[in-house]
Order: sequence, then structure tokens, then C-alpha cells
Amino acid sequence: MEFITYEQDGYVGIVTINRERALNALNSQVLEELEATFDAIDLDATRAVILTGAGEKSFVAGADIGEMSTLSKAEGEAFGKKGNDVFRKIETFPIPVIAAINGFALGGGCEISMSCDIRICSDNAVFGQPEVGLGITPGFGGTQRLARLVGEGMAKQMIYSAINIKADEALRIGLVNAVYTQEELMPAAKKLAAKIAQNAPIAVRNCKKAINDGMQVDMDAAIVIEEKLFGDCFETEDQKAGMGNFLEKDKEKKLKVVPFQNK
Repeated sequence: MEFITYEQDGYVGIVTINRERALNALNSQVLEELEATFDAIDLDATRAVILTGAGEKSFVAGADIGEMSTLSKAEGEAFGKKGNDVFRKIETFPIPVIAAINGFALGGGCEISMSCDIRICSDNAVFGQPEVGLGITPGFGGTQRLARLVGEGMAKQMIYSAINIKADEALRIGLVNAVYTQEELMPAAKKLAAKIAQNAPIAVRNCKKAINDGMQVDMDAAIVIEEKLFGDCFETEDQKAGMGNFLEKDKEKKLKVVPFQNK
């Protein structure tokens, strides 16, 4: 891999887009390497993934404008599909993916962060969909995921005006879950990923699938999805161990209770 690095830290995988000289911009090669990296993650050994960018200035500054500038209509559509296919792979990845956004998240950078389950950012992060200023639309899911995350009105305002927003505004509108200093960001991401990894992996995966699939249908269909995934957890080792441990602790707690006595 030339532009993607992967590190395994216990049950946590760390994917870093490492094209720092180009502010980690996404070209075809980066997208292909990113897809190959996620395909190679060992799901038996990994329970959460952190996605971040190299350096302290940029998470992903966008798609590579140099590559896009000469594309024909057909090539532009194909490039959009390539990005969408990779981002959809991340969005539907069986285990949770945390975006640790360490700077610029513009265009494709904002879009790839929105394909992750959870977004946390550094206080120097900047978000935006500036595509209309370049004569194009967002092409990697921006028109769809942004509206779903922050509401139709705010998404239209950001996309139509091509304005950028800072970390505090991203937090206010619900685009990110939390803001940290640059030094605190990766430790916070690793702490959150480790907390996720401590929980029953089958249950966590089923929760992700229930939320993702349920958001695409009406409530009546959504609760059926939840029921099936809830039932799927039973008779697993995770369920037996988790409930068994709870009942054992509850039993021990009751044995330690000392009855109140009047003196």
C-alpha cells in the first residue's frame, strides 16, 4: 500500500489515509487501497475500526481535483460510483467504524466521515461540501448522508452555499459526537473503540445492522428487523456468558446484603 497504512491494536484496527503532501485527498488509487484494506481486515480478530488521516492538518481534504478536472460525463459518473462503493462498504462494514477527524474534512472528506458510525474530531477540524463552487455536485453520498444526519434544511444550506463549518458548529448540528484537542483525539478514539471491543461482538454487530437497516424502512418493518436480530443473539456463547455473568454477580450482591436491624 502506498497511501493507506493499517495497524492492529488488540481488537482495534486503525486505518490511516497517508497522503499527507496532498492533504490526504482521495484519488482512484487511494480509493482502491482503502477498499482493499477493509477487505483484508480480520473480522475474527477485530471488533472496532478507527479511520483517520495522516498529519495534524487534514483528515481528508476532498477528492483529487487534478484527477477530476479532465473527466468526461461517463468518467465522472464512474468516479462517483467508485467512491460510493467504497464508502458504502465502510457504512455497511460488519463492525463499528469510528472516524477520528484530525483537520480538514471537505467534500469527499466530509462524505467519508459520514459513512462511519461515529464521528469525533479535533478542535481544528473544518467540514464542508464545497462542490458547487467547482461546478459539480457532491458525488460520494454527500447529498444523501448529510441530510439524514443534520436535517434537510441545514444540509441544503451547507451544500447550496458551499460554506465550511468549524468543529464547534459541527458538534452543535450533530455532525460529530465530540470535539477534542489534536493531542486528545486519537487517545479518545482508541478509548471509545476499546470500550466497544469489550462488549459482546455478535450483539454489537447485530446492533449496527439493526440501526442501519431499520433506518431505511418504516417503523413497522424496522421493529421486525430488530426482532430477528434480537432473536439471533440467543443461544450464542456471548449471550450465555453475558447473562450468566450478570446473574452470578446479582447472586453475589444479594448474599452481601446485611439486613437492617433496630438497636
